Amino acid sequence: MSHLLEDLQSFLRNSPTSWHAVQEMGDRLSILDFTPLSENERWELEPGKSYFVARGGSFCVFSLPKKKLKKMVLLAAHTDSPCLKIKPNPQILRENMIQFGVEVYGGPILASWVGRDLGIAGKIVTSTQEKEIREHLVFIDDAPLSIPFLPIHLDREVNEKGLILNKQEHLLPVATLKNEPFQQSYLEMLLRRHLSFHALLSFDLFLVPLEESRFLGGEGEMLSSYRLDNLASVHAALVAVGKGKKDSTEILQMGVFWDHEEIGSETESGADSSFLHQILDRISHLLKLNVEDQNILYSRSLCVSIDVAHALNPNYLAKYDPNNSPLLGKGIAIKTNGELRYATNAKGAAQIIHLCQKHQLPYQFFNNRSDIKSGMTVGPFIAKKLGITTVDIGCPELSMHATREIISCRDYLDMVDLLTHLLNGES
Repeated sequence: MSHLLEDLQSFLRNSPTSWHAVQEMGDRLSILDFTPLSENERWELEPGKSYFVARGGSFCVFSLPKKKLKKMVLLAAHTDSPCLKIKPNPQILRENMIQFGVEVYGGPILASWVGRDLGIAGKIVTSTQEKEIREHLVFIDDAPLSIPFLPIHLDREVNEKGLILNKQEHLLPVATLKNEPFQQSYLEMLLRRHLSFHALLSFDLFLVPLEESRFLGGEGEMLSSYRLDNLASVHAALVAVGKGKKDSTEILQMGVFWDHEEIGSETESGADSSFLHQILDRISHLLKLNVEDQNILYSRSLCVSIDVAHALNPNYLAKYDPNNSPLLGKGIAIKTNGELRYATNAKGAAQIIHLCQKHQLPYQFFNNRSDIKSGMTVGPFIAKKLGITTVDIGCPELSMHATREIISCRDYLDMVDLLTHLLNGES
């Protein structure tokens, strides 16, 4: 088994939310001598050095060339996944059961959340006795919650009509049994098991499936996990960044990993925000590039947006285009759409195809049925904002947006190879 796949499992395990993924990326890059930067401090950048900076659940890493900058290669992916978010005043007491009110984040397959052991992860904001505000990341996995099924005896048609869930009433997880009065909210009790704080001010907390990732198939050729969409892409790009040649003389190597893709990207740290543009402006200023130089740089550059693609599900063949539906284990998917909800055009696709052919990496094409509306990812936002040639690619995946998604291990390893060649300036 490839050590990269085991490392992907570790990355998934340590990244239950976008904020945890950002922390994990920073920890890994610090070991590789990448220097952390802060948006609220002045930057001092040196040619040939590597840096990273975070904004909330978004993250950017870059390596500066040693000589005059001629080209940029930008890898992009997103850090968030569809899930259930805990409401601000969540506790509900029904009979002797405490439940939490939740709301839907993004577009999860809701039925896949029922009957699973669920933890709690995210960010909390507290105050000290001195009235200082503190932020903390938490992952509570020692007191699982669960959303119970209704027995088939009380819903005789569930197998014929499917599980119909009301988002307000049927997704409330059972957290604990209340046999004695609590002096504080049950959620705060759980948090105090893990952290010491004076007062809880606010939180952004999510439910997280606790089942570990697992290899499937007779030879372990597939990987099943929560958050493969899109942490598999993030991890592949991060590995490529770590393996990239740091002695590049003319290429700005960048990776940008966005939060909030699953809810439209129109946030302060989403792909439609100022995050990337401000970083590029600061790099240009410190490298003494004027507006003309910057525009020339963009015209010579390439952005590769990496997000999982719908793999052909053999149980639902009628939902797929017969000639443009990728298979697990048959290569990287190049994603296209006539309305450019994926940013790929012929110019961008040709660069990926040429490099795959050069290194004997298999590739496929993904395009929806013409009567099914396409999804969207971060690629079009970057293409629109910067005018960079952008291509959308991804590993084919089964069960997208479920709590257990499936990819091919071979496709993932091929993706790492392709992204590494791209960052090194090959064409």
